[in-house]
Amino acid sequence: MKRRAFLTSAGVGVAASTLAAPAIAQSNPEIKWRCASSFPKSLDTIYGGAEFVARRVAELTEGKFQIRVFAGGEIVPGLQVLDAVKDNTVECGHTVSYYYVGKDPTFAFDSAMPFGLNARQQNAWMTHGGGRELMREFFKGYNIIQFAAGNTGTQMGGWFRKEIKTVEDLKGLKFRIGGYAGTIMSRLGVVPQQIAGGDIYPALEKGTIDGAEWVGPYDDEKLGFNKVAKYYYYPGWWEGGPQVSFLTNISQYETLPKHYKAALEAACAEATLDMTGKYDVQNMLAVKRLVASGTQLRPYPNEVLQACFQAAIDTYEEEAAKNEKFRKVYEQWRKFREDEYLWFRVAEYSFDRFVYSAPPLAKK
Repeated sequence: MKRRAFLTSAGVGVAASTLAAPAIAQSNPEIKWRCASSFPKSLDTIYGGAEFVARRVAELTEGKFQIRVFAGGEIVPGLQVLDAVKDNTVECGHTVSYYYVGKDPTFAFDSAMPFGLNARQQNAWMTHGGGRELMREFFKGYNIIQFAAGNTGTQMGGWFRKEIKTVEDLKGLKFRIGGYAGTIMSRLGVVPQQIAGGDIYPALEKGTIDGAEWVGPYDDEKLGFNKVAKYYYYPGWWEGGPQVSFLTNISQYETLPKHYKAALEAACAEATLDMTGKYDVQNMLAVKRLVASGTQLRPYPNEVLQACFQAAIDTYEEEAAKNEKFRKVYEQWRKFREDEYLWFRVAEYSFDRFVYSAPPLAKK
């Protein structure tokens, strides 16, 4: 009697496991996406951000969800990633949203606004300050859902063949600069050039442009800008904390199982932290090498910064007056910026101001 019961029970167990296997397989389908990056493979930090996401997504889904990353130009040019994702040419892309301010300046809020937020503040705005909700509503009009997937920290202010001493020195200058900052600098006489990362060096070498900004010491050294320009300015006031975004086609995203969506979101969040940390380490080493090789570090004169700041404020107010989408985000972003600055002045700024001016720690 017991033997018969055992066999019956065992049979039920086998049948159950047989039935469960297909159900588990169905809940973990094999999915393969293509990701178009805006960046060349040589930039292991910023291009590597997409590879980081792809690797973590695969690990979190036991290899079932595979994302293959393509460098700028392999599927579409680096500055056409947004359109490729919108039109479902690729399922996803890794880019900086301010590349697309020509379509609408509102895109800049998803990456960096001149004289805006630093990396921590941008993260705070996106995760708990309402920024993510505002930007996802905006991106929905382009058939895209976006995720923060990287941040470089405050960038450098660019490479020039000659020194920038006054606002007059900006007039007529052909300067490679991305995002909304080009619009602002054009008010001061600069002729902005929107050029993808891989194309900057030859343009600077041939004299097609007079100066160029990209990211910071580590990436700029890799691209060789120090070989064709001597003066290296700081800070990149247009990019206090530029966010790199992972864009996904909404229709493709909605086909993902729930746990694949969670894996993608988690991977992007990890990529943001990883990229910032890597830049903070690599930039401090690279800037020493650049200075040792003859690069001349220069701070932007206060006169230039003041003029650029006023031009930025004027540009924002004019755009908000005519662009309802921009105004909706700008009003909330501006309020957040003001409040966040008040808090950072209390602890962060007072701490930074003292320790950066203090002598080195004494050796025991």
